[in-house]
Amino acid sequence: MHLAHLSLTNFRNYVRLELSLPPSIVVLQGANGQGKTNLLEAVYYLATSRSPQTTADRELINWLADDEPLPYARLVADVQRGNANHRIEITLVKQLNTGPNGFRLQKQVRVNGVNKRTLDLLGQMPVVLFRPQDIELVAGSPSARRHYLDVTLCQIDPRYARALLQYNRVLAQRNALLRELRERGGDRDQLLFWDQKLSEDGAYLLLRRQALVADVLARAQPLHLTLTDGRDRLNLRYVPSFDMNPSQADYQLPLAFAELEMSPGGSVQDIAGAFVSRLREVRREEIARGMTVIGPHRDDLMITANDVDLRTYGSRGQQRTAVLSLKLAEVQVIQEAVGEPPLLLLDEVMSELDKERRRCLMDTIEKANQALLTTTEWQVFTPEFLAKTLRLTVCEGRIEPV
Repeated sequence: MHLAHLSLTNFRNYVRLELSLPPSIVVLQGANGQGKTNLLEAVYYLATSRSPQTTADRELINWLADDEPLPYARLVADVQRGNANHRIEITLVKQLNTGPNGFRLQKQVRVNGVNKRTLDLLGQMPVVLFRPQDIELVAGSPSARRHYLDVTLCQIDPRYARALLQYNRVLAQRNALLRELRERGGDRDQLLFWDQKLSEDGAYLLLRRQALVADVLARAQPLHLTLTDGRDRLNLRYVPSFDMNPSQADYQLPLAFAELEMSPGGSVQDIAGAFVSRLREVRREEIARGMTVIGPHRDDLMITANDVDLRTYGSRGQQRTAVLSLKLAEVQVIQEAVGEPPLLLLDEVMSELDKERRRCLMDTIEKANQALLTTTEWQVFTPEFLAKTLRLTVCEGRIEPV
């Protein structure tokens, strides 16, 4: 896979950018605040329709565009995969209205000129993003670890992406009903429909996450041993919010509900049955709290080294090494799933690593079809590594070759 050309209009501090990129390593150097991270954000946004920096898409539009009759931002990526060329385009338009912000934001996604849902972007241009903030993958809340699993799976499994979207919709509806039952009372059997819908999609999420964790672990363990000179053995364990053992279920969904895909944790149907049974058991608590207290949205990923919980007891160095191992494993997982390496986006990560970890990361980068790296200092790379790269400088939203 090769991102051949990137076009940005009114995106962050890029008023206008046309950038052709080779199928190799590109290093972007510049001082802080010049637009290096914004460029990686644009590529990630085109790949996932989500920004890693903000949840408000309106912040992506350059403030100077507000002086135009119709403020907008436009991002275009020309991607080569195999013998096929694809064009991905996202347009954000501010349209005036009487809403709380004085405008509403219209988002349009096109693939090869055809209007698509944002969901259809996933997998068109697989990417792996690595930032210093990703230490939160180990040290942060469970939501960061769930996000790591979800982003990886959505790029390699379209069914997972659809199931996750539907699960979140059902979850919102079910939570609204739980709040209504808490505040106004009513027939609690209304939850039966939402229980089944939640368990159907939730079971598939659980099964795929467990399989991914096993796959990532098999790849991350040897990487982590290399990074720690064989001292620390990394381990991962998916921690569901309820007992997924099918033998504990007293409820079985109809056999026609889904294919009986098997995993070490059982089939989708078996897990869904255990999920529904547990929802029945905690119904009183959920109504009292007005929220769904079990399910994939409450699960976690335990990350340990030599049986020590890195979230609680790991040093910053140990946590950073674990994140590096997980990210490098993510690259391998996506490559095997889609048949080609993903696009690597690395934002100022070299300065956070010691010499040995830099060497390991540079060895991995050199094996990628394409990688975009940012840095403030050239010295974090070896001369041998830089000799194989295209070097660009970034200054106030303008990019020039060295």
